[in-house]
Amino acid sequence: MAELFGFEIKRKQEEKALLSFAPKQDDDGALVLAEGGAYGQYVDMEGSIRTESELVSTYREMAQHPDIELAVDDIINEAVVIDPKKEVVSLNLDKLEQPDKVKKLILDEFETVLELLEFNSHAYEIFRKWYVDGRIFYHLMIDEKKPREGIQELRYVDPRKLRKVKTQKKRKVAKDSNVIVPMAGEEFYIYNENGFGKTPSQPNYQDPTTQGIKIAVDSIVNVSSGLVNVKGDMVLGYLQKAIKPLNQLKAMEDSLVIYRISRAPERRIFYIDVGNLPKMKAEQYLRDVMTRFKNKVVYDAGTGEIRDDRKHMTMLEDFWLPRREGGKGTEITTLPGGQNLGQIDDIVYFQRKLYKALNVPISRLDPEQAFNFGRATEVTRDEVKFAKFITRLRTRFSEIFSKILEKQLILKGIITSEDWAEFKANFKYEYSEDNHFAELKNTEILRDRISMLRDVDDYAGKYYSHEWIRRNVLYQTEEDMEEIDKQIIEEMDNPQYAPPEMGPGGEQLPPGDVGTEPSPDDATPSPAGKPKATSIPNVPDLVGK
Repeated sequence: MAELFGFEIKRKQEEKALLSFAPKQDDDGALVLAEGGAYGQYVDMEGSIRTESELVSTYREMAQHPDIELAVDDIINEAVVIDPKKEVVSLNLDKLEQPDKVKKLILDEFETVLELLEFNSHAYEIFRKWYVDGRIFYHLMIDEKKPREGIQELRYVDPRKLRKVKTQKKRKVAKDSNVIVPMAGEEFYIYNENGFGKTPSQPNYQDPTTQGIKIAVDSIVNVSSGLVNVKGDMVLGYLQKAIKPLNQLKAMEDSLVIYRISRAPERRIFYIDVGNLPKMKAEQYLRDVMTRFKNKVVYDAGTGEIRDDRKHMTMLEDFWLPRREGGKGTEITTLPGGQNLGQIDDIVYFQRKLYKALNVPISRLDPEQAFNFGRATEVTRDEVKFAKFITRLRTRFSEIFSKILEKQLILKGIITSEDWAEFKANFKYEYSEDNHFAELKNTEILRDRISMLRDVDDYAGKYYSHEWIRRNVLYQTEEDMEEIDKQIIEEMDNPQYAPPEMGPGGEQLPPGDVGTEPSPDDATPSPAGKPKATSIPNVPDLVGK
C-alpha cells in the first residue's frame, strides 16, 4: 500500500497553516488517524468502518420496502425532472465576471461532464444511489501521458469498498511551549475489493491495512449527504430517521396479519358432560369424543381436492371442555370471530410517521386523492416544506458537478486552482422544474406586485419616486433596473413594439392608414364635387400639443 494510485493536481505551496486548538471538521466521514508508520497503516479498533458499510446495506434493504420505495420515488421525481425537451440541469454563469470566451469554455466542459456522467439519461438512477446510500463515489480516469485531454471516463465505485482516510499530526505552538495542537496531514482513499463490512471471523476477510489500495484524493470524487452521527466520524443517509418507524410499521403489519388469521374464523365450543368420572378417565373420555366427532376439511392447493383430515386440535379450531355432574349437560356453542378486523388505524399511524421521517407530505400517502392545481395560497404547509427540502437536496447533490468540473478545467489548463476558488461561488446550477407549486407561487407574487404598482402609480412623482417604487414595490435590483432600461430603449426603435396609431375618434386604425402621404388619386374630387377627405396624421398628438 506504499504506492499511491491515481493522479494528483499540483498546487502552489500553501501559506503557513494557522494554528488552532480544534481540528478541522468535515462531513465526508473520513477516518482520522494519528500519523505514523512508513505507509500510514492503521487498525480500526472501534469498528467504525465496518459499521458504516453495514449502514449502507441497511439503507438499500430499506429502499426495497414498498412504502419507502414510494416515498423515495416521490422525492427523486421532484428533484430531477426527465424531460426530452429540457436539460435536466444547466449551469448559469451570469454572475461570473469573466470574458464570454472563458464562460463558453466552462459551459462546454460542463456539457462534457454531463456526457461523462450520462446524466441526461441516467439522472434518476444516479440521484437515487446518492440519496439512498447517503454518499456516492466516482473514480476519475485520465490518460496520465496526456493529462491535457482531461477526464476520459467516470467509473462508479461501491461506497462499501472505498473509505477516505485523513492522517493527523501534532505540533507544539512554540519550541519552549508544552501546548500541542492538531495539524492536518495526508489524505487518501483506501479501496478493498472485499469491502469493509466483514469481520475477521467471516470468510474471505482481508485486512484493509495490508490488502487495500491507496488512492490519491484527486482521483476520487466523493459527495456525501452532509449528515453525520453524534461523534462526527460516520456519514448518515437521509433514510436514517426512517429506520425506527419502518421497523415499527413492519412489526405492526405482521401482528395485524397474525391477529386476522387467528380471530377471523368462528369456532365451536364443546362442553362434554363427564359426570363423576375421575380426572384421568374424564380426559380419556374427552379425547375419545374428540376423535369420534372432530373432522377437519382441508383444501389441497396442488390437486384441488377437498378431503377430511383428522389432526390434533389447534388454536384455530374447536375447543373441547369437560363439564362435571351438577351443571348443564353436553352443550355446543359458537365463539364469534373478531369484531374489529377492519380497523387499521395503527397501520395508518405508523405509515404517516414514516412519511414524516422522510419529509414527504402526508397527502401523498393517499393514492386516491387528486392533485390540486389551485392557487398557491391553497397549497398545504407540508408541500411548502417539501419544496424547500427538494431545493436543499439539489444544492447538496450539485457538489458532484462542481468537483468533477474543477478537475476537468484544471487538467485542461482553462483555469488554475486559485481561479477555481474565486469562480465557484458564482456557479449556479439550475434544475428543470416540475413542481406546479413553484410556478403558482411565482405567478401570484408577480400578480400581487403589479396590483400594488397600480395602486401606487397615482402617487409616483409626488410622494414616492419612481426609483423607490421599483425597489420597494417591484423589488428590482440594480442589475434588474439596468437590464430592463436597456431593453426598453432597444424596443423603442423596434416597430414590432410600437404603440398602435389612433384615429380622430380615438379608434385604433390599421397599420398604414394613418400618417401616410396621400396618393395622387386622393386629390381627385368626389362624385359630389367635393374633394375627397384625407386622413390627418396623428390627430391625438396634434390636439395634445
